[in-house]
Amino acid sequence: MTVPIVWAVAKQYPDVRITFLSRAFVRPFFENLAPNVSFMEADLKGEYHGVKGLNKLYRRLAAKQFTHVADLHSVLRSNYLRLRFNLGHFKVAHIDKHRKMRHALVNKNMKKKVKQQLPTSFENYTEVFAKLGFPINGNNFTSIFPPFGGDLTQLPEIFNEKKEGEKWIGIAPYAAHQGKIYPKKHMHEVVRMLIEKYPNIRIFLFGRGKEEDETFPAWVEEMPQCSHVSKHIAAMKQELILMSHLDVMVSMDSANMHMASLVNTPVVSVWGATHPMAGFMGWNQSKENAVQLDLECRPCSIYGQKPCIHGDFRCMTGIKPEMIVEKITNIINS
Repeated sequence: MTVPIVWAVAKQYPDVRITFLSRAFVRPFFENLAPNVSFMEADLKGEYHGVKGLNKLYRRLAAKQFTHVADLHSVLRSNYLRLRFNLGHFKVAHIDKHRKMRHALVNKNMKKKVKQQLPTSFENYTEVFAKLGFPINGNNFTSIFPPFGGDLTQLPEIFNEKKEGEKWIGIAPYAAHQGKIYPKKHMHEVVRMLIEKYPNIRIFLFGRGKEEDETFPAWVEEMPQCSHVSKHIAAMKQELILMSHLDVMVSMDSANMHMASLVNTPVVSVWGATHPMAGFMGWNQSKENAVQLDLECRPCSIYGQKPCIHGDFRCMTGIKPEMIVEKITNIINS
């Protein structure tokens, strides 16, 4: 979610050199983002592990003589680095996560629960750069790729041609926490209904993990219109290229929603324990395409990791497959 904001700062201030520090898997988002943006990898499990490793990382960063430091994460490790930078008299700003507002939004006590739209992550990141003296005046970021999408020839042959009139739909049915996962049997029905509705369709199943490896092969065998993406593609950049050519992506409140957003693909997002009010809707995504139930208990969690207070995750099980298919149809028809 930092990508559109870093892009906007880079474009508006072309004489400013920006180094984005993160884990290695993030590199594809930034390596060709703008001429004045570079990426620096931090191996937090190896070279920069623990306090000793963070001190080593700080010394390496300080040697680069940065004039400004933006902490867009504000977690234990970045807080420590921020402390070192402050002691070194660097100009530092960090993100305000509005924790009191978040707590009120997910309060289990309905009398104390305050359902209001929180500032989005994009607004929070923008505020950090404004504090550093780099306000953003408008942001027209659309995609990390050109308007026609990524280069399909960089993908395996099974993916490198989209036939005329063919509909390409991506589905990412899993997330990190149960409160953000639509029931497997319901999503299976969504896939079945789409295949029945669109004879000329290809469905790409996104996600890596034990659940995906157990579920996707069975769906592919049953419905040949489906492809298990990670069985053919290993690199994230290739996944992004494929996403850029989808007509629509169906995703939970998960990384796949944000990846599709960064390549200008419309997303039908499915929300359960979490809620767009918390500020994590994908870049330029329409709330009209969000599928969710209006329940008094929602949202009960910012990140979806908390147990359901009812024990049945009715916020997800109550969403009918037809509701998701309708949103997909509206996007395809438009």
